[in-house]
Amino acid sequence: MMQVHQAMTENAEYLLAEANLEDAAKKMRDLNTGFMPIADENQQKLQGIITDRDIAVRAVAEGMDPHATKAKDIETHGVLYCYQNDSLEEAAESMQKQHTYRLLVLNNPNEKRLAGVISLGDIARHNKVELSGEAAKIISS
Repeated sequence: MMQVHQAMTENAEYLLAEANLEDAAKKMRDLNTGFMPIADENQQKLQGIITDRDIAVRAVAEGMDPHATKAKDIETHGVLYCYQNDSLEEAAESMQKQHTYRLLVLNNPNEKRLAGVISLGDIARHNKVELSGEAAKIISS
């Protein structure tokens, strides 16, 4: 049974909670991603997550200044995650239950350090097309 760490995207980067929204948007652009995990100053603990949609809908559409507004001001605290030793089936099931196409991957339940990101695309690329297709069908319904 294949584990998450065998299919995940490694080397996920944190955004510091004190970063302003302009810096957050630039980092997302440079990394070609629509979301960033947010960490404390020591980059040890995951605090939340910010998405490009959060920036557009929670901040810009509400007239917040992207230079003055911090990532922590609009972050989502309910972070969806799995562990690197979970099976791909467990990760896909979690995505289905939570109606999301990606999960942050943490190293273990004790430390909870960011290890990477797993998406349905990652699962499909590792010859689990049927599993990812079923999960996508449930998520999108």
